[in-house]
Amino acid sequence: MKKVVAGRILVVDDQPANLRVVGALLSRNGYEVLSAANGEQALAIASETLPDLILLDVLMPGMDGFAVLSEIKLREPLMRLPVVCLTAARDREQLLRAFDAGAVDYVTKPFLPEELLARVSAHVGLKLTRDRLERVARERQELVNLVAHDLKNPLSSVLFASDILRNNGVGPERVPRYLETIYESASDALGYIKRYLETQRSRREDTERNASASLNETIDWLQNRYGLQFEARSRCMRISSIGTQDDATVAIDPLVLRQVAENLVTNAMKYAPESDLDITCRPGAPGYWQLVLEDRGPGIPPSRQRELFKPFVRMHEGGNPEIDSNSTGLGLSLAKQIIANAGGQLWYEDREGGGSRFVLELAERKL
Repeated sequence: MKKVVAGRILVVDDQPANLRVVGALLSRNGYEVLSAANGEQALAIASETLPDLILLDVLMPGMDGFAVLSEIKLREPLMRLPVVCLTAARDREQLLRAFDAGAVDYVTKPFLPEELLARVSAHVGLKLTRDRLERVARERQELVNLVAHDLKNPLSSVLFASDILRNNGVGPERVPRYLETIYESASDALGYIKRYLETQRSRREDTERNASASLNETIDWLQNRYGLQFEARSRCMRISSIGTQDDATVAIDPLVLRQVAENLVTNAMKYAPESDLDITCRPGAPGYWQLVLEDRGPGIPPSRQRELFKPFVRMHEGGNPEIDSNSTGLGLSLAKQIIANAGGQLWYEDREGGGSRFVLELAERKL
């Protein structure tokens, strides 16, 4: 059975005997111990490993503990690490100086093992609890971003179809199709909410590991969902398949694949409104299938392609107020993260002759 580590402690002391005693005590009580014999070494180790707590001897030759504390306050990755100072005496002035420099506590030498362990346990516990809370907060914010972004697409389809019907924009024979678009889009929106808010992360990951989705069915769904909107613009979605005698099935949850593909389609509609859209299913690397979406829009300038999949980056910011107001800058970064979590890749290429090409590659799922 793998040993559970209570936390990682960096012990800094210029006396080898002190390092051995403190290190042995902490190791026996389940901590992972790192050692540094001087301030420079301590900063290098802390920057590389980010311990959960630093036990820092104040009086050391060369770079003393106060200098180490001052340097920690200047380094972004280290400034929030708890530091407990080891002092040789109860010198009030020295202790106040240590607290002013950023220490959270102190232990006097020679120390009682029970006191040292109690203080270490308290501060490591606080630090790990804070880390968990911050992680939960980040995950919740990511959840909010996902829900907010992914609800935009089905709700936009609802608004498009309902606006056509309200303004009598189609003949009676086309009304059922628009009503079906409204119904399916609203159902998808509710499905996204259920997926994000009611499904535990571990269960979702387990489901996705064993899930499979048909690329051909996904393309048919895209055609059915967005074909009307392309027709309304006098544009079309052209569908083609290469080397797919059998159904191309990939290892990802079908709903997740639809979300990502939908984001790519709506981006093409947004940034290349005067272009048709070509969607192709084709073999990728050995054991992989690709879904390729290509337009004849303006493409992405080479100077900005490195930013393409970064969150909150708008590729055409400032160029079109309507686009800017409807863009969160999250779609492509979320799509890339989702595909990476499924073991695949998503990338951009310039299309020959002008335009954009997005390639989504996923592992084949053998049925």
